[in-house]
Amino acid sequence: MNAQEIAEAVRDGMFANDRASKGLGMEILAIAPGSATLAMTVTEPMLNGFDICHGGFITTLADSAFAFACNSYNELTVASGFAIDIVAPSRLGDRLKAVAHEVSLAGRTGVYDITITNQVDELVAVFRGKSYRIKGKPVVLLPLPAAETADPAV
Repeated sequence: MNAQEIAEAVRDGMFANDRASKGLGMEILAIAPGSATLAMTVTEPMLNGFDICHGGFITTLADSAFAFACNSYNELTVASGFAIDIVAPSRLGDRLKAVAHEVSLAGRTGVYDITITNQVDELVAVFRGKSYRIKGKPVVLLPLPAAETADPAV
């Protein structure tokens, strides 16, 4: 499998079990090694007392994009920290898009930047995540290459 196929297999395997992202109606728009794009529509239960999207939901969207990006190499990776700056409000019906890309990957640690925009491409928030890889643990089990699965007796 090439790097893109691995990222796609990880996307499928992770999303199948991701109750948080699914429960909030998130969609994965794109995946590639070290990057991911997710989207979510702001719904009524996401609104705070000021009728704007609660910052926790914006953070969750960014964190999900971060998770798909940093796990795209099929090495189990968790967040070791993050920071978010919300720069504009989101309202009922807004379609938010989180675009995650890798800034640095060295050894077991990585840094990822995520931008969150709305349906008219206005910046809503910026998020920076730091990741930590768990050595020797794949995210999903990948099929062996054809050469390794061929019957040696044939």
